[in-house]
Amino acid sequence: ILRSRDGLTFLNNSRYVSITLPQPRYLEEMSQRVIGGEVASPNSWPWQVSLQFVSDGSYYLTCGGTLIRANWVLTAAHCVDTSRTWRVLLGEHDLFSNSGREQELDVSQVFIHSNWNSDSLDSGYDIALLKLSSSATLNSYVQLGSLPPSGQILPNNNLCYITGWGLTSTGGSISAQLKQAYLPLVDYKTCSSSGWWGSTVKNTMVCGGGGAESGCNGDSGGPLNCLYNGKYYVHGIASFVSSWGCNYPQKPTVFTRVSAYIDWINSVCTHYTHICDIYERKPVSHSYLQEIHIIHCPLH
Repeated sequence: ILRSRDGLTFLNNSRYVSITLPQPRYLEEMSQRVIGGEVASPNSWPWQVSLQFVSDGSYYLTCGGTLIRANWVLTAAHCVDTSRTWRVLLGEHDLFSNSGREQELDVSQVFIHSNWNSDSLDSGYDIALLKLSSSATLNSYVQLGSLPPSGQILPNNNLCYITGWGLTSTGGSISAQLKQAYLPLVDYKTCSSSGWWGSTVKNTMVCGGGGAESGCNGDSGGPLNCLYNGKYYVHGIASFVSSWGCNYPQKPTVFTRVSAYIDWINSVCTHYTHICDIYERKPVSHSYLQEIHIIHCPLH
C-alpha cells in the first residue's frame, strides 16, 4: 500500500500482479524502488530478503528485509502493520527466474515496536521483526546481515548502498534483478536542517543520498548497507522518501537507524514469547485478512 501524507511517501508497493504457486515473484508494477544504481552481482548481498504476502493462493512481493539470525528477519513496521499471512524469500536475485538458490520460509510471528504509529508517519519507530517458522540454511547465497554497535553514528558521506528490486526512475518500470545504488550518508545536522527534511527527520533516523540515486517504493524494509572498518553493516531500514519524487534534491531517502534499536532487537529475539506487540491472528470474512490484536506486555 502506497501511503503519502505531509510530503512523505512510504516505500512499499502500490500495485501487484497475481502469481501462480510455487513461484511468488512476478510483478506488474512496484512503485518506489532503487532509483539509478546498477544490477548487483547475484547473491552479493546474501542477507537481502524478499517479503511477500499470500492472497487466494498467490504470493505478492511487497517489501524487503534483512536476515539477522537464522530464523529472524528485520524489516519496517509499515510493511507489516496490516494483518496478512507472510512469507520470506531468501537467496533471491532475479524475480523472473529460479536459480535453485532460493529458500522460501513462512513467518510465524510479527513483532512491531510498541511506539510505532501508522497515523504519524514521521514519528519514527518504523521497525519490526519477523520470526520465521523454521531456520534458514546458511550458505554462500544466504547469510546473516551484521548489525552495528548500539548507538553508532557514522560520519557524513560514509559509503553506503541501498538494495532492492526497483524502479529505474520515478514512475518507471521495475528491474527484474536485484539492484544496488550508492547512497552516501547525510549527517543528522544537514538532513534535519531547513531546506532539507527539517524536523521531519528524528535522531533515530538516518538519511542517505539526495541526488540522482535513491530508494523508491517497494524498497521499504530493505537494508542500507554501510561500509565500516572494511565490512558492511546494516545501518538502516528503508522507511520513506519525499512524495515529490524518489530522488528529489535535498530530500534524501530516510531510513530507521538500526543502531538506535539494538537493545530492542536483542530483547525481542531473546524473549519473543514475552515481548510487546505480538500479533494474535483470528480469521475474519476476507479470505486473506486476519484480525490483529496487539498485546502490550513488559520485557522480561
